[in-house]
Amino acid sequence: MSKKELSVERTHELLYTLKTRFEKNMERHKGIEWIKVQAKLEANADKLWVLDEMEVTGGEPDIVDYDEKTGEYIFYDCSAESPKGRRSICYDLEGLESRKEHQPENNAIDMAAAMGIELLTEEQYRFLQQLGQFDTKTSSWIVTPSGIRKLGGALFGDRRYDHVFVYHNGAQSYYAARAFRGLLKV
Repeated sequence: MSKKELSVERTHELLYTLKTRFEKNMERHKGIEWIKVQAKLEANADKLWVLDEMEVTGGEPDIVDYDEKTGEYIFYDCSAESPKGRRSICYDLEGLESRKEHQPENNAIDMAAAMGIELLTEEQYRFLQQLGQFDTKTSSWIVTPSGIRKLGGALFGDRRYDHVFVYHNGAQSYYAARAFRGLLKV
């Protein structure tokens, strides 16, 4: 078994978890049939590994859309608050390396790449917030435009006062209540 392949037991556990979450949150994916999703997942062991990474870091992945053109199901991290296993990290490696003291262990960009997911863009983050109330006590790094990043900043979003906000911080900053949300296309 390779590093990016799940055991048979873990595959069954993950599929059960995903199916249970899918059935519990039907408003997120109207018109999508689990049997088709499961068939696609079983045919893509590498994608199951990625979904497991999302799950074990606290992301609670769930399907939020289906791309008719590509035939791909789109999973987002749907945990109520930012994923616990991804908190206290800078935005990117440059931000992390710029810290002289108290460097965090990792950064959002590199963690997402290692997991095989993409950070949500502002548009995707706002789309997620239409499906429920997320990050009411936490916040999540989102893709930052290069112009902002070149000046040392990075963007994050959250929901407060029943409104979705997008803010900025230095890319080197990190907080116990900030992580990142990602997406996977299967």
